[in-house]
Amino acid sequence: MQSGGTGDAVVLLLHGLGATGDVWQGVHDQLADGPCRWITPDLPGHGLSDPLDRYTFGHFAAALAPLIDGEEHVVVLGHSLGGVLGLALASGWFGGSVDRACGLGIKVAWSAAELSGAKAYAERANKLYFLRSEAAERYLKVSGLGGLVDPDDPRVDAGLTETPDGWKLAFDPRTFAVGRPDVPGLLAASQAETLLAVGEHDQMCSPEQVKEVDANATVLPGLGHNAHVEDPSAMVKLIGDLLS
Repeated sequence: MQSGGTGDAVVLLLHGLGATGDVWQGVHDQLADGPCRWITPDLPGHGLSDPLDRYTFGHFAAALAPLIDGEEHVVVLGHSLGGVLGLALASGWFGGSVDRACGLGIKVAWSAAELSGAKAYAERANKLYFLRSEAAERYLKVSGLGGLVDPDDPRVDAGLTETPDGWKLAFDPRTFAVGRPDVPGLLAASQAETLLAVGEHDQMCSPEQVKEVDANATVLPGLGHNAHVEDPSAMVKLIGDLLS
């Protein structure tokens, strides 16, 4: 887990499936002098975090809730899977109290083939790579960061594990079995103010699809699925709006 910043309010930053908390580095840098504290974990089964016995949205949220326990003013900004978990935390079912939650780039439309593919991926063991560069390329593909982050970037390090025999990804493939989220249900259950946001050019979830779920969703001009990596300043502005 990483943390920093100053202020009374806490922003919990949650990454997406296959990534690590290091994808928020650009946001961390801009929040160094306030207006809030921030907490950024590696989700269970990702990066440096321990795996879970079972992966459901509820199990994920229950594992994250202690991070905000006892905090009075909490905002959650989560990307993709992390966005779903932010909405789950906003329900109050798992402990902690959330004032506002924003789900960025949550995939709300799933085909049978996509769900079947995710289930199949969850049943595979992580492949071992002889070279770090090979493992890094695979990590960037799985996390959706290909073309945005260089394989030699330090942000890739937490996504890899070196073994005596080579390199492999530092995440549990079983996380892919988490399934399709009930986003309308989570929005309805939220005890906090909630917001969906999506990049204008997101190829995983179009603004049109997201607005079918939340007519008031924020569309981020010129950005894609990994808006937090593409333009950290846009995320800092969004956080400012959530804190206001």
